[in-house]
Amino acid sequence: MRRPGPEFGPRRSRVHGVPLALLAAALCASPSLAAAQTEPTAEPKPAASEGAPPLPDAPPPPAAEAGKQADPPPANDGAKEQRRPDAGDVKPAEPKAEPPKTAEAPKAAEPPPPESGFFLGSYGRVGAATDFRKRPGRDADIVARGSRLDESPYFELDVQRQDYWKATGTTTRAVITLGTSAPLFHYNADFNIRMAVRNLFLQANNIVTKGLSAWVGSRMYRGDDAYLIDYWPLDNLNTMGGGLRYDFANGRTFIAWHAGLNQPRTGFFSQTVTRTPALNQVGATNVNILDRQKFITSLKASHVVKVGETAGVKAVFYGELHDIPSGQRETEVKGTFQTMPADFGYVVGAQFGAFTGRDASHVNLFIRYAGGAAAYGEFGTPFQLAPDRTSAGARELWITLSGNWETGPLGLMAAGYFRSFRDASTSLDYNDVDEGIIMARPHFFLTEWGGIATEISYQAQQRGVRYQPPTPPGQPIPAPTNDPVMGGLFRIGLVPFLNPAGKGSYSRPQLRLIYLLTHRDEGARSMYPKDDVFSLREWEHFFGVGVEWWFNAQTTYGG
Repeated sequence: MRRPGPEFGPRRSRVHGVPLALLAAALCASPSLAAAQTEPTAEPKPAASEGAPPLPDAPPPPAAEAGKQADPPPANDGAKEQRRPDAGDVKPAEPKAEPPKTAEAPKAAEPPPPESGFFLGSYGRVGAATDFRKRPGRDADIVARGSRLDESPYFELDVQRQDYWKATGTTTRAVITLGTSAPLFHYNADFNIRMAVRNLFLQANNIVTKGLSAWVGSRMYRGDDAYLIDYWPLDNLNTMGGGLRYDFANGRTFIAWHAGLNQPRTGFFSQTVTRTPALNQVGATNVNILDRQKFITSLKASHVVKVGETAGVKAVFYGELHDIPSGQRETEVKGTFQTMPADFGYVVGAQFGAFTGRDASHVNLFIRYAGGAAAYGEFGTPFQLAPDRTSAGARELWITLSGNWETGPLGLMAAGYFRSFRDASTSLDYNDVDEGIIMARPHFFLTEWGGIATEISYQAQQRGVRYQPPTPPGQPIPAPTNDPVMGGLFRIGLVPFLNPAGKGSYSRPQLRLIYLLTHRDEGARSMYPKDDVFSLREWEHFFGVGVEWWFNAQTTYGG
């Protein structure tokens, strides 16, 4: 094909230039001609009249505005653009006034489907400390649940895979959580690790019907915690099994049920002996004589009542059943067997709370009572049994109060509990305990990125034991006493901290410089073995550094 030369361009311009100029002039002149026409005597129809071109759809309102009546469009004034009437668009004589049309409430925008993909989360705490005597800093609490500041290092790595299935509208979430605890390699140079699988389950949300979720696997199954004492006072299960949960449409009520199995590695649940192989073959093989599992099921109902725009009150009711079947175990005499009777336990409890919703300010009261096998915990092995060799009569009561309050640069975290435990035997022993703690951690944020905190606590414990009082040298040995032993401990600490994520009592990560001073009375010192430094020292120092973080803290507890 011949490529056009330089002489072709000017020739084409001369051919088409005149018509294009005339067309451009006509387009520019049209608005002027229309403006010069005589205004009709009749009033024009409104812009939204039938036959007028439709107005573009307005974008959907945000979810918070869905359901509200739409505001009427603003009236046009003379300074604004107005649709001009078409020719012959004449108003009829004396028209009937039509009532204004009420704008239909716009429909709420459909939420986007949940994001699919892999998500990585983590919780961790690490610290290094000394006691000012060149020994390691040590957890000095005498109660079951004390301060978090002197806890040993712990780390969780949480990997989740979430998928949205368009065919059913269901979202699935597979969760794998690995937990590791101290000691760490950099401390003891031991290239081993203490690791546990804390979660390994898959949950399907909005399965069968909206609001219904189901899960199967192995998981931590918990509700609300009392942060300062690092404890879940109402429901704290580690279980292998499955469960269902239904969230009502109001978004403030749910019911959750679960059932699972476990088998702690103790002689109460299993016994393995050696026997001759089948058909009297040479050698020996292992045979499980006692092999029973504990069945645990729980039911939980939660409801939130809104107060104002963001605040609310919360009520939770909770229960558990523990069932251990009967079995047989071999006695010390080979070939002689002993029957292990079936055992049973239960838990009933409730939680009442309130929250502001504007920040992390809240308060929670937990009440939990366990009886029978459940008094020993989900992993506990019943001991000091009743005469019928069951855990009947064992009981445990927890009453826990926890909360947080924030205003401006100030924050106050507080927690406390009372616990009473009795095993199944009728007489008191060392394991029968009454204990409690009250603790507060005020925060003062000097800037957005850091501040200073203090921690104050008092904890006490009473153990019912047959106690042999200490005897001075050369004195006669007194008779043992059945009086319980009471011990108390007071602690105060100073904790400057840095918060890279900004202000907030629960803002993490947090880097800390920690100093704790502990005083033990004589009763508290007597609760440690002989020659343990804690049995010798009245005052204890703890000085070190620590860090705590949680990232992508999407809960996987399910309660």
